[in-house]
Amino acid sequence: MHKVLYIKVNAKPEGTSRTFQISDSFLEVYKKYNPKDKITTLDLYKEGIRELTAQDIQDVFGPKTEESKNHPILKYAYQFLESDKYIFAEPMWNLSVPAILKSYIDYICVTGITFKYTETGPVGLCSDKKAVNITTRGGIYSQGPGSDYEMGDRYLRTILGFLGIQDYTTISAESLDVVGKDVAALVQSTIEIASEKAKNF
Repeated sequence: MHKVLYIKVNAKPEGTSRTFQISDSFLEVYKKYNPKDKITTLDLYKEGIRELTAQDIQDVFGPKTEESKNHPILKYAYQFLESDKYIFAEPMWNLSVPAILKSYIDYICVTGITFKYTETGPVGLCSDKKAVNITTRGGIYSQGPGSDYEMGDRYLRTILGFLGIQDYTTISAESLDVVGKDVAALVQSTIEIASEKAKNF
């Protein structure tokens, strides 16, 4: 049995997110092929994730004890560490990820929990895990000139690699805000791609 952490990042009302249409479809197929796995859904907006305060930063970089697992910030790093697979779902906002996802990354990148410092530099403690990032974009950013501006998926891939996660897949629906595009068809085709990838995730 694997522990799967489904990280949802969109402020839109339930049922209106194109990102979640794709990620929810991915998860449903995954469940069919992995019925014994434990799925935990983490909606960052419902969790009330916020920026770290000065006190939070002291706790993040301070010593860790058994009680740290119940800390309101540190508990997220422990949850992340204890998971085996991660499903991220977020739209591209302003060429990157929504700010609340960056705040969550600050919650989980904790020395002594998800990575450590050594004589040769930092080492991730989340190896042998895998992640998929499901994202939606208004334009084309996976290739061509727009790829130089894409900083969301690139950042997530880099920071997860820093934590030791090398098995990383991107599923993206693009051109969703381009005038004249059949958005429903674009979303549906991405759902089909996501459903196929879910079988072997």
